[in-house]
Amino acid sequence: MRSKILRFLLLFILAMFIIAPISVIAQDAAQAATAVAETAAEAPAEETSAAAEGDPVAFVFNTLLFLIGGFLVMWMAAGFAMLEAGLVQTKNVSMQCLKNIMLYSVAGIMFWLVGYNLMYGGDSALIKDYVGSLMPYSWEAPGKGVYGDGYATASDWFFQMVFCATTASIVSGTVAERIKFWPFIIFTIFLTGFIYPIVGCWEWGGGWLNTNFEIEFSDFAGSTLVHSVGGWAALSGAIILGARSGKYGKDGAIRPMVASNIPLATLGTFILWMGWFGFNGASQLALGSIGDASDVSRIFCNTNLAACGGVVACVLLCQIMYGKIDVTMALNGALAGLVAITAEPLFPSPWAAILIGAVGGVIVVVTVPILDKLKIDDVVGAIPVHLVAGIFGTMVVPVTNPGTSFATQGIGVVAVGVFVTIVSAVIWLALKYTIGIRVSEEEERVGLDKAEVGVASYPEFVN
Repeated sequence: MRSKILRFLLLFILAMFIIAPISVIAQDAAQAATAVAETAAEAPAEETSAAAEGDPVAFVFNTLLFLIGGFLVMWMAAGFAMLEAGLVQTKNVSMQCLKNIMLYSVAGIMFWLVGYNLMYGGDSALIKDYVGSLMPYSWEAPGKGVYGDGYATASDWFFQMVFCATTASIVSGTVAERIKFWPFIIFTIFLTGFIYPIVGCWEWGGGWLNTNFEIEFSDFAGSTLVHSVGGWAALSGAIILGARSGKYGKDGAIRPMVASNIPLATLGTFILWMGWFGFNGASQLALGSIGDASDVSRIFCNTNLAACGGVVACVLLCQIMYGKIDVTMALNGALAGLVAITAEPLFPSPWAAILIGAVGGVIVVVTVPILDKLKIDDVVGAIPVHLVAGIFGTMVVPVTNPGTSFATQGIGVVAVGVFVTIVSAVIWLALKYTIGIRVSEEEERVGLDKAEVGVASYPEFVN
């Protein structure tokens, strides 16, 4: 009886948590539309980028935003590594650490070698509006500085590069514990050097999603262009690779595979949460005016509230549905809230940010069992977090940003999904039928730390 009363109360709280803000959000949307109109009318004077007029102070602050945002996003690489190391089994922890430091390094080189110019190739594009130029990127000589767009070019490259690495980190967790190291790295080369930059070119590089519609596609910091790109690549990899041995029984039973270190996974989540302030905040791309400084601050607050909403909704729903709370669900609830708000962290009111994050948390709880029913083995829950919550976050943008369109958002989501899934599947299949992508059953049984790395993270617990 008491448990039924508790579930009823929790369900009531969750309903109020989601329903109560709706009228407030509608009012905020109307206010946002007015603000957009007023901003457009007032634009020329003080809000014009001071750096574009040659203001060295604005140039320095804009550059500083890129550099601070960049190293915060780089810190997310540590977050992904710790999250994955905590959620895989003890016998596979060293492999996840190795994969994460390697994929970050590969992404850094590939984004310099071809990625950045494929994304922002502009005048020398291979295919106008679709693919940039195919050449390494370069920046100014020591002691030189060019006003250009109002920031140092190398700071922009660094900021964009760490986004690229994030995409590969998403794939790493999903296909963990049964993929060979080198095939994964080869896939990472294609993902970071070609797939992600080409998709980024379509919008952020001034491509067809940015220019071919009366109302352009809008993805402020990458719910689709970063997170769902990684999510689609991870989904295709998980399907082609197959589930871990013993994960799914013939009778439909699901065998839990115990995480190695929940405190480590929690630390990874908080590191990611912290890094997200750079991910979203620095995507304002300017800190040279009062308006920009105000907007960056607002983005920080909305980003934080969305993560909070994701955790609370996830915890409440877990208690209602299962009578117990899965801490890994709560961790992923925070991340799903962050992914969902990433497409538009500026315009939402506080209530809207909480609600968007809360829906992200609900998505995690609902999607995980669906994947299990389909026997799609996602070790760390990256597909619900980065793909499904990323799609939701992109599609909900017009609710708070009146300058966007549901139709264009949908076109962008579908186009990215089709392109990334097809190209990723081709690469995964090519690797599968040439060098192979999956370790043997015996190697999987003893663990990849012993089979491929040779260094155990917890030798006292592994035979």
